[in-house]
Amino acid sequence: MPADLPDDQLDREAQRIGQRIREVREHRNLTQERVFLAVPMNRSHYQDIEAGRANPTLRTLLRIAHVLDTPLADLVR
Repeated sequence: MPADLPDDQLDREAQRIGQRIREVREHRNLTQERVFLAVPMNRSHYQDIEAGRANPTLRTLLRIAHVLDTPLADLVR
C-alpha cells in the first residue's frame, strides 16, 4: 500500500469513520453531549469527528470507543 494516499481518499475514510461512530452512538441511544462529556472533549471537536472533518488522536478514538462500549476496530473497520 502506498504511503502517500491522496487527500480525497483520506477525507472519505475520515467521513466513513465519523459515520460509523455516529451509527454506534445512535444504536446505543446516546446523545452527542453524553459522549463528548464522558470522553471529555469539547462539543465542536466531537461534532467535527462525527462529520469526518477532524483528525482525532488514537487516544481520543480509544476514549470514544470506550464510551460507546465497542471495540475500536469496529469503529475503524
